[in-house]
Amino acid sequence: MGSAAGYLLATDNISDCALLDGSQNGSRFHWTGAGKETPTQVSQYFPRQAMSSSIRIEPVVKEKNRMGECPVWEEREDALVYVDINSQKVCRWSAVTGEVQSVSVDARVGSVAPRQCGGYAIALGTRFAFLDWDTQAVTTILELEQDKPNNRFNDGKVDPKGRFFAGTMAEETAPGVRARRQGALYTLFPDLSVIKQLDQVDISNGLDWSLDHRTFFHIDSLAYAVHAFSYDVHTGKIACPRLVYRLEEEEGMPDGMCIDAEGKLWVACIDAGRVIRVDPETGKRIQTVRLPTPRITSCCFGGKDYAELYVTSAYDGLDEATLAKEPHAGEIFKITGLGVKGIPQNFFAA
Repeated sequence: MGSAAGYLLATDNISDCALLDGSQNGSRFHWTGAGKETPTQVSQYFPRQAMSSSIRIEPVVKEKNRMGECPVWEEREDALVYVDINSQKVCRWSAVTGEVQSVSVDARVGSVAPRQCGGYAIALGTRFAFLDWDTQAVTTILELEQDKPNNRFNDGKVDPKGRFFAGTMAEETAPGVRARRQGALYTLFPDLSVIKQLDQVDISNGLDWSLDHRTFFHIDSLAYAVHAFSYDVHTGKIACPRLVYRLEEEEGMPDGMCIDAEGKLWVACIDAGRVIRVDPETGKRIQTVRLPTPRITSCCFGGKDYAELYVTSAYDGLDEATLAKEPHAGEIFKITGLGVKGIPQNFFAA
């Protein structure tokens, strides 16, 4: 980990940033084109440097998450839905009131997806389930991997036809120790049938689909890469994997991912304190946005016109000395001024 002063917002092709911080220790400020800050108090994360004020980062959910993950913008609620895996909670932050509501579940919950008919589909433990937000009732759909008691579901997302893709992983048995290639990627269909798409996965993680619905993108974190698969939108099947982008050493390990309206991928880099924008056509990184905490876990577009990028983070995995230097660890950030928008996320069609 770097020191707090090392977490600067930077881009490969844009040199502009700001942190909007409403905490007691930092006042709300922005950088101007002249490289001056207003007011005079400067955040510890953004040492004085010449920047303009286009890109801004604001911690919007200050309720700390042990392992915030799988953010989904739910337009009908004007809210961000996400999970705190290690706290076994599904959470919802209202952009109108700023309040966070949560529902506790009985296992670590890796992903959540809004249902077309209301409520949510979730992947928790090693099972798919429905969550009724109003009653907090959890109804199991199907148990999987009962022969792998150390496995759990991780990231998931709904495809363009309303199918819920979610993958599994083996938990650590000791710090830094986990069984390899125990995970898989599954698809839950609207008729509640399930197929296994991939096997021998280490940590099934970020996923999304190309704008023309012909390509599926997927991250197996321990491969330190993003892969693409041919995707049949009619059947939901994937095939023919190919490498899109291999992360550089300083970019850490890839975690969650989303696509923007220009067809570029945004990848959260856990333990590297950043999200990167990748062109899947050229296999090149075209932008880096650094955030003020190291354990960046996932991202999605939301807000008005989907012009805001919401980024989740975690504080689990940081020792006490590091936590003391990382007051934003576990918060959720809103990034504006990126100059690109996202697209609405899909509902599970059951």
